[in-house]
Amino acid sequence: MGAAQSTVAPANCGDACEVKPKSEGERIAAARRHIAQLSSAPSECLSAGGTAAAKGCPVDHVKLNPLNNELEHPNQKPAPDQPFALPTKREKSTIPKAETTTAGETWTYPSPQMFWNAMLKKGWRWEDDQLSEKDMDNIIKIHNANNEEAWREVLKWENLLHPECDAPKLRSFKGDAKNFSPRARFRNLLGYDMPFDRHDWIVDRCGARDVQYVIDYYDGGAVDPRSKLFTHLDVRPAMNHPGNIWDRVVVAYWRFKFEYLGMMPNLPHPPVEAEAGH
Repeated sequence: MGAAQSTVAPANCGDACEVKPKSEGERIAAARRHIAQLSSAPSECLSAGGTAAAKGCPVDHVKLNPLNNELEHPNQKPAPDQPFALPTKREKSTIPKAETTTAGETWTYPSPQMFWNAMLKKGWRWEDDQLSEKDMDNIIKIHNANNEEAWREVLKWENLLHPECDAPKLRSFKGDAKNFSPRARFRNLLGYDMPFDRHDWIVDRCGARDVQYVIDYYDGGAVDPRSKLFTHLDVRPAMNHPGNIWDRVVVAYWRFKFEYLGMMPNLPHPPVEAEAGH
């Protein structure tokens, strides 16, 4: 759970070790890291009619949705000088949405065109990474796969420690790659690489309270062609609430018993459907 996936090799030579990506998987991973680093950079695009319009900014700045930091009316139009057409179809995730009046509604992922426009809005330019149409398709798959994996990690925490809530939902999320968590900084002091991205998710625990989860994205090398993953995710509740701190202490104790004492911790078992009916 969380840290169990963060088996990142120590950094011994820093930037001196970096080599130019050669394979398709390495090139796509490098572009994904670059895009993540732009997530907290100021946008070059100004308001409609501003001087940046001449640079080809495709987004008219209207009201942002605070739940996902996306435009309330996403831009699906091709950007000026875009080298190839991109699909505008959006895929549904498996992540339940809290802010909705529709039962069973899940979050919807951005289309490749929306993703492209969002990158331009953050200051990215196509020439930076020379992405192809196929690369963009793979980047979208990577983006979606990472989110699905992160949600599975959140559910591990919720199902094990709070089985009284059988249907947690994601209320909001945001990315902030330059805001390193205290845990990431501590790991760096031990010689490990810093994460290349960070997300903060707010999870609705069945109306009882909202829980903040921190997700650090560590570099795992080239993209796996099957899973479309190249990151190691470190998912855990934020240390901003006594309940979250206690949850992390409990999990640390379980891990200590298993990894260092060779003892199987007595884990709680969420009630199965048949038991829940009694």
